[in-house]
Amino acid sequence: MGLNGAVRMPDPAVPPDAAGPFDFTRVSTPTDAVRTIDLVERIWGGSAGVDVNTLIALDHSDNYVMLAERDGDAVAVGIAFCGPPRSRNLHSHIVGASVPGAGRALKYHQRDWCRERGIETITWTFDPLIARNAWFNLGVLGARPVEYLVDHYGRMDDGLNAGQPSDRLLVSWPVATDPGLPTLEPEVGRIALPDDLEQIRRTDPDAALDWRLRVREQFAELIASGHDVIGFARPDSNRGGEYLLARSTQSPTLRFHPAPATARAAQERPSA
Repeated sequence: MGLNGAVRMPDPAVPPDAAGPFDFTRVSTPTDAVRTIDLVERIWGGSAGVDVNTLIALDHSDNYVMLAERDGDAVAVGIAFCGPPRSRNLHSHIVGASVPGAGRALKYHQRDWCRERGIETITWTFDPLIARNAWFNLGVLGARPVEYLVDHYGRMDDGLNAGQPSDRLLVSWPVATDPGLPTLEPEVGRIALPDDLEQIRRTDPDAALDWRLRVREQFAELIASGHDVIGFARPDSNRGGEYLLARSTQSPTLRFHPAPATARAAQERPSA
């Protein structure tokens, strides 16, 4: 399996216009579909998980398949599809950027595209261990986690995810109106992340797995006791960070979805 529900960004602290203006190209031809796949594979270092036929079909049925370009070069990609009509939701399957500022510009372009069509929310998944993406999604865009998904995509073979369980956080981003935060008690929970999980995966896969299982367990415990994620705190070094959680006085919005039993048995670390 290749990339699914992926978000990969350079440092989100760079403002969207810092690297110059971007042009947005609808991916409606086989040539542009090949350019899209090439860019995804360069960013992730592995299979794009989509083919030319699928991209053309998604575009033709009025879904969001877009390239951001600078000086004629493709520097960001967005692939998303619409949910059931009553949901008024766009699910953003893949967003990736190769230069600072392009990813944020593409997300705001995606938001405006939705507003023009009466779509009210955008959802997507990201790896909850990647601190810079947590900060971008929660701290910059203001999206809100709604589901923790254990090993959501199963085995993934790209250069960033191979050999690790594919846990994801599903977030929802209101693009029509902001519904406001639920009524919350004072912050009582924190879940810390490593400075650079991707480097740990390359140098010490066992330590990376330990991080996955530890953070998964912390989310499970806090969600079970009625907590919602209310933000992400990032240190001045812009490395690492921690999720901030508080108990909701109403029905919590964050849910925990364990892996199927067969997948769960395969993930558990054998005892010594």
